[in-house]
This record gives sequence, structure tokens and C-alpha cells, in this order.
Amino acid sequence: MTIEEAIRTSIEYETGVRDVYRDAVERAGSEAARRFFQLMSDEEQHHLDYLESKLEELAVSGCVTADGLKTALPAGSDVGASVAALGDEIGERAGRVDIEYLEKAHAVERTTSDFYRRMAEELPDEAKGLFSRFLEIEDGHLDIVQAQLDLANGTGYWFDVREFNLEG
Repeated sequence: MTIEEAIRTSIEYETGVRDVYRDAVERAGSEAARRFFQLMSDEEQHHLDYLESKLEELAVSGCVTADGLKTALPAGSDVGASVAALGDEIGERAGRVDIEYLEKAHAVERTTSDFYRRMAEELPDEAKGLFSRFLEIEDGHLDIVQAQLDLANGTGYWFDVREFNLEG
């Protein structure tokens, strides 16, 4: 796959993820869930805008950089505290629709992360930085969505770690 093809494919993935979040905003069962889904939708739109600028950069200069790719979401080490702030509201009020959209979001985020992982491994060195940065961000999205799912489902897990055990 060429760098241009990888960027165009990334645009397709990011559009799909954004559309899941946009749909979730429309159907969210609580204001807290709506805010969360809107934040994620805005984040994915930023990724789309960034990728479009990378296509232009590639057309003009023949190469791409990873410069300027930012995220409004916390770094991996800060995800727990940030999810906890939103989580209490979403977890207590999550309806079936919110959980369904969290599950859809998790699935598309996983597929997108898998694509970025492959691109970071397979593409030439000059493109690895761009796709490695996207992988880092999308893996963070996966963590956030998984934590929201765990909280909403009341599984007793927080980032795959059991918080409590009722079996002595």
C-alpha cells in the first residue's frame, strides 16, 4: 500500500468512527452520554481534517510528517481520572442505547487501531511516525470507550482489572 492509499483508507476508517459517534449523539439517553459522544465525534472530525491536510502535504512535497496531530483527550496515563469524571454520570444513567453505541464505538475503534498498527509496521519509515501517532491516539480511544463500557455495564472491572470480588 502506498502512503497516499494509506491516508485515503485512514479517511474512510475515521469517517466511519466519526459517524458512529455522531449517530450516538443523536440517540444518547443522557446528557452525560451525549457530551461524551460529542467529544469523541469532534475528535474524529479533527482526525479527518488532519488527514485531508496530509493528503495536500503529500501532493505538494511528496512526503508527510506527523507534525500537528493533537488530541483533546488525555494521554494514556491520565485516562483513568478523566473517564472517572464522566463515568459516574454515564455509568449511573446509561441506557441500553448508550451501551449499544459504546459497543459499536469499541468495535470501530478496534478496527481502526488494527489498521494503524499494520500501517506503522508496513509502510516506509517516512510514514511510520504519522501512523504510530494515530495508533497511540486510537489505542487511547479504545481505553476510554472500554472503561465507559465497563462502568455502564457494572462489570466490576476498570481497564480490565477487577475492582472488587464478592466471593471472599
